[in-house]
Amino acid sequence: MEVLKVSAKSNPNSVAGALAGVLRETKSAEMQAIGAGAINQAIKSIAIARGFVAPHGIDLICIPAFTDIEIDGEERTAIKLIVEPR
Repeated sequence: MEVLKVSAKSNPNSVAGALAGVLRETKSAEMQAIGAGAINQAIKSIAIARGFVAPHGIDLICIPAFTDIEIDGEERTAIKLIVEPR
């Protein structure tokens, strides 16, 4: 599954385009975000991507979960958003 990493500085339109592209190819994508700002950008991206794929008859769902990842040798907790067509 393709993993898109989102930061607080990510452009939601750019992430939405990447997300829509991945969903058209593989039918499932995972987004990872750490922190409130990054989560905000990720959720906005999903909302924008829904608009991109809706004309093709695709309705998206989002399944949130926690995941532990390692950054610079340090264990961090991230939010994992699995995005799939309904």
